[in-house]
Amino acid sequence: MASLINKQIPHYGGQALIEGVLMRGQNHVVAAVRDSKGVIHIKQEKLTGIYQSKISKIPFLRGLIILWDSLILGMKYLTISANFQTEDEGKIEGPVLYLTLIVSLTFSIGLFFVLPSLIMEWISNYWTLNTLLINLIEGLLRLSILIMYICIIGFSKEISRVFSYHGAEHKTINAYENGMDINAEQVKKFPLAHPRCGTSFLLTLIVLSVIIFSFLGELSLGMRIFTRILFLPIIAMIAYELIRWLGDHENNLFVKIILYPNLLLQKLTTREPTMDMIEVAINSFNKLLELENI
Repeated sequence: MASLINKQIPHYGGQALIEGVLMRGQNHVVAAVRDSKGVIHIKQEKLTGIYQSKISKIPFLRGLIILWDSLILGMKYLTISANFQTEDEGKIEGPVLYLTLIVSLTFSIGLFFVLPSLIMEWISNYWTLNTLLINLIEGLLRLSILIMYICIIGFSKEISRVFSYHGAEHKTINAYENGMDINAEQVKKFPLAHPRCGTSFLLTLIVLSVIIFSFLGELSLGMRIFTRILFLPIIAMIAYELIRWLGDHENNLFVKIILYPNLLLQKLTTREPTMDMIEVAINSFNKLLELENI
């Protein structure tokens, strides 16, 4: 299905939550979450600070904001959505919330960037490999860990539902970008995949890391881990601009070929949503449009 998105339409994005959907605009972020009693709650936040700074309008540097969204803002609202599913005494708030965010961030960096370097160091002790091959294998390890991680958590009933909300988020944005009315019956018809998805961002980031790290030469284990973490923001900036450009030119045949692996990976992180899930996504998106004065 061809997208009608153009430069006159803002690049809206989103994220699946626990029984909810987060939608992000240029000036606001909105989360719609259905609680354990079936009631939909709306939480909204005006994007200030770094979101309204000059950085947000500078190519490449604005990718840092997307990285912040993925690692901090997204985790924050994921935790908030979890709180709607628990009793008052089970809520994660205050210092515990920020500790949870720090632990989650540390786990993500350790799993996807430190662990592949450690495995590669162990492999290097048994086989003599050139630098290019070392970086290539490390990149493939990083990609393999990402895919295995997604597959494993996808077996969980709770995460499977999150993936369905991910699908509802994509369908809603796809419907809007194709100029359709945002109602459940209309949104349901649209595809699960979206070229600017965070899953595509992760895959692009990993592929770019293989290329960039290949130019760093032979490094000790400590320096390899240090550079992987140090270069993460830089690679994220490049990945964001590439994903943004590809999304704006998705009808080009060459771009379609490049996008195919990204869209294929999204089959692991999206599921077909139910109508009530789509309702939550629409509630979130409509509130965002209201706040953005669209």
